[in-house]
Amino acid sequence: MKKNCLLLLLLFLGFAAQAADIKVTDYGAKGDGTTLNTVAIQKAIDACNAKGGGHVIFPAGRYVSGTVLLKNNVTLQLEKDAWIIGSTDVNDYTNPDPFKDGLGVDVGWALIAAVDVKNVGIVGAGGVDGQGSKLKERQILTDTRPESQRWGRRPFLLRVVRCDGVLVKGVSLNYSAAWTSHYFQSRNLQLEQLKIRSTGVAHNDGIDIDGCQEVRISNCDIVSGDDALCFKTTSSKMKCNNIIVSDMKLKSNQAGIKMGTESMAGFENISIRNCVIYDTKNGGIKLLSVDGAQIRNVIISDIKMMNIRTPILLRLGVRLSVFRKGQDVQQKTGLFEKVVLKNIEAVSADSTQLKAASGILITGIPEHKLSGVTLENIRIELPGGGTADEAGADVPEAIDKYPEVKTFGPVIPAYGIWARHVSNINIKNVSFRLRRSDGRPAVLLQDAQQLRMQGSVLPATKGAVSVFEIKTSRDVVIERSKVGAGPEVFIKADGISKGEINSKENQLPPGMKKR
Repeated sequence: MKKNCLLLLLLFLGFAAQAADIKVTDYGAKGDGTTLNTVAIQKAIDACNAKGGGHVIFPAGRYVSGTVLLKNNVTLQLEKDAWIIGSTDVNDYTNPDPFKDGLGVDVGWALIAAVDVKNVGIVGAGGVDGQGSKLKERQILTDTRPESQRWGRRPFLLRVVRCDGVLVKGVSLNYSAAWTSHYFQSRNLQLEQLKIRSTGVAHNDGIDIDGCQEVRISNCDIVSGDDALCFKTTSSKMKCNNIIVSDMKLKSNQAGIKMGTESMAGFENISIRNCVIYDTKNGGIKLLSVDGAQIRNVIISDIKMMNIRTPILLRLGVRLSVFRKGQDVQQKTGLFEKVVLKNIEAVSADSTQLKAASGILITGIPEHKLSGVTLENIRIELPGGGTADEAGADVPEAIDKYPEVKTFGPVIPAYGIWARHVSNINIKNVSFRLRRSDGRPAVLLQDAQQLRMQGSVLPATKGAVSVFEIKTSRDVVIERSKVGAGPEVFIKADGISKGEINSKENQLPPGMKKR
């Protein structure tokens, strides 16, 4: 035992003796904002790796570069006022791991990439700026393809592919030409104290975790043009598993927290807590399985959302896309199991993706119900303004379509909760507040089974026929609800549902009929 410990100590000391911190300027890099430093930066990284690893130090300056690849045991250290600046020429970038995104576009080029390496990172008080808008402006002068296709040729700011042991801490990640940071099939990731400002071109996701395991993300401040914090599985071969996220500040032109736009493998054992989401233009929290993913043991808690559009969307669909052609096969339909959203406060923007705002959308498909979800201690403020005519709106099934709120619009026939093709759903202490009256029911259930709703608080409205509308549903329990005046009927149910509803201990205003 003593001999083994001594051997390990000698090996460690040998590695430490070889490890070297070097300055990128010693290898010819110039921080003048104009010199293309791709070759010099790569030489510094290679030299650091050859010496056993360490830090490649960037003194204050602006270092223009194309694609550089991190090597084993190398960390880029960006000192204060040190910036790696992306070249505005797309030809200065390479694609270390090509794939297609959820829209079917070829993507994967990057400014800084790490592929099949261990113990790498980017740390410090400096940052990386992709100059996304300038790169696009230059690109479209010669790339005549439609914008929906050519955007994929633009580089991500940071790509980490099949790596183990990654630290990204303290740095700023700004203005990517595509996704800002993408981590694929990697383990032992630590992302903390990041400041991301990435807007100006399409698809500026903030952080994309794609089939990664043992991940810790904390204390990041993200303002993104696309989804701020996004979990994906573009391959069926490795799920997102054992992930803890906390203390995030998220602003987005799309979603604050999204899981599953690309969803071939599972999302399991994930905790997201104590986050602020604000000024989002396409949703607060979205959990989606449309390519076969099993979403299991996911808890999202202690979330505050302000000025957001459509607070919650849960979707089980069957698009069943394959994103890495020749490397993967189509999956079977996925599922939700032990998914909990609790302790959430949300204030909706006045204008949303829908004609009139709705708070919570939950939908499976006729052959596959979305099940295994608990919503607990949720308070949502909505603008109201929906009409009684909109209560009769038909919502498209869109079983194989890209999963977005607008996919089910423009009208949702309930202002509070719309749940269709669901089972085993528990809703506890969910309350709504309206800034204006709304003529739609508070809750509409369609093809629901084993749904329990307890302790809800539903405001007074004018013009609505009922508080609840229930269609083709079985084993529904509604209890201890507190309801404001206005609607004539508490529960409106069709013939199939009437005998399947257990309503008890609800507080109704004088004159309101139970059914």
